[in-house]
Amino acid sequence: MSYFTQDNLSALEATATTAAAYLDACDSGALFVRLDPAYYCACGRLLFKILTLVDANRNFPSLLEQSAAVREVAETIRIGRRIELNSRVFYPELAVLLNRVTAI
Repeated sequence: MSYFTQDNLSALEATATTAAAYLDACDSGALFVRLDPAYYCACGRLLFKILTLVDANRNFPSLLEQSAAVREVAETIRIGRRIELNSRVFYPELAVLLNRVTAI
């Protein structure tokens, strides 16, 4: 886990809020938002990277509560980490295979 100053966390939260707002608006079918697939993917990647760096439960609890996109990304990261840890411990052959596949 990286350590950030309060200013860093505030900037990350503002960026995550903007990305999440666009994702949530598109996902809910809002009429005032034009869906740009490239921008949608960029917002998703950015949100994923931010939530990989910080603990959303501890640092962005209100954003986590308000945004379905943030909740989904945080849950995806949590599940991915659990799979990664368990595959190394319980299924070393699977871990090797998955590493080969992701390297392609």
